[in-house]
Amino acid sequence: MAGHIQDRWFRVEKGPDGKTVKVKTPRHGFGMRYRARYIGPDGTEKSKSFPDRQKREADAWLARTRADMERGQYIDPAATRTTFQQYATAWLASHTSDPNTRIAMEIRLRLHVFPRIGSRPLSSFRPSHIRELVHALETSEIEGGYARTIYSNVRACLSAAVDDGYLPRNPCSAKSVKPPAVENSRVVPWTPNQVAAVRAALPERYRAMVDLGAGCGLRQGEILGLGQDVIDFESNTVRVVRQLKLINGRAMLAPPKGDKERDVPLPSSVASALQEHMKRHRPVPITLPWRRWGGEAVRVPLLFTNTRGGIVWRGNFNAHVWKPALATAGVIPEATPDGSYVSAREHGMHALRHFYASVLLDAGESIKAVSEYLGHSDPAMTLRVYAHLMPSSRERTRRVIDRTLRNAQ
Repeated sequence: MAGHIQDRWFRVEKGPDGKTVKVKTPRHGFGMRYRARYIGPDGTEKSKSFPDRQKREADAWLARTRADMERGQYIDPAATRTTFQQYATAWLASHTSDPNTRIAMEIRLRLHVFPRIGSRPLSSFRPSHIRELVHALETSEIEGGYARTIYSNVRACLSAAVDDGYLPRNPCSAKSVKPPAVENSRVVPWTPNQVAAVRAALPERYRAMVDLGAGCGLRQGEILGLGQDVIDFESNTVRVVRQLKLINGRAMLAPPKGDKERDVPLPSSVASALQEHMKRHRPVPITLPWRRWGGEAVRVPLLFTNTRGGIVWRGNFNAHVWKPALATAGVIPEATPDGSYVSAREHGMHALRHFYASVLLDAGESIKAVSEYLGHSDPAMTLRVYAHLMPSSRERTRRVIDRTLRNAQ
């Protein structure tokens, strides 16, 4: 790296006798005296100014810059002035993740992160700033799981900033930085009576949704995007190949979560419920874009539609159909005088998947099979969520030992 220190208070000239002498410049005594100059990796000149009596500091700074370039740890000074909000906004715009995920990340950062650290330049980040952010999240009214998700979004953004040369290292990686604490809440599955009560409380055209959730473990979006074309009554199998997604008020069809298509056993009771449903409510061919708005249109004979023959909008369904059914079934309290219901995230349609998993595990089904039917990324995830629902080995141990000892005696 070519570089040198320029003295802006003096310049060197040749005198009448041919010898070089120092001559004061017009800016002598004003402003910064020394300017450290060098050529950056992009081929452009960079510089930093220092006051009078700090030539040694200018030399040291230039030497450190040279060493950083040789080690591959050089950070462009212009990049370090970029704020977290500026970088995060650009990073989100170029993010290739699922649109729903990108929108959710933007909302979390805009509401909970930008007001706290959005104006901070990336070059100024220290582990202490992340610890302060974590403390602010933990002491707010945000629940622990959501706070940890916010923190993971910040960490991912700062990791990208390191990759792009804005930071030498991610402050979230410091040993002193811990993610927000999360209370270990266990899944408490519904009882069969609760499942039956909620099903009975739903309008008749939506009751088979409960059969698919509790009997096949499908997600809500997979149920709403289920077509007659993927149900095989001869082999008693449901092929899960799509879900209905609603992004910024627009509907589209997309692959299941994680692009994991799967075959799920179709119990005869669920098959009967679906056949009866299709007799009463014939599947309606619906044309929607695939994967993204404006994408290739696909036409699917959807099993579940609203009273006008259109798609079922998740927000309206949850607020005006699902929650009233929960209240009628006694799962949540009745609506308040203004017609609103309590927050009941643990009693969303996902509760039917928990019921499905609990029944299979209680019957001795393997974690691998349950994970495959649920469409989880790997069995380890299933084990983390549902390990406490697996039958205890203690009773089996007692029976085996008792039987062995009795036979010996």
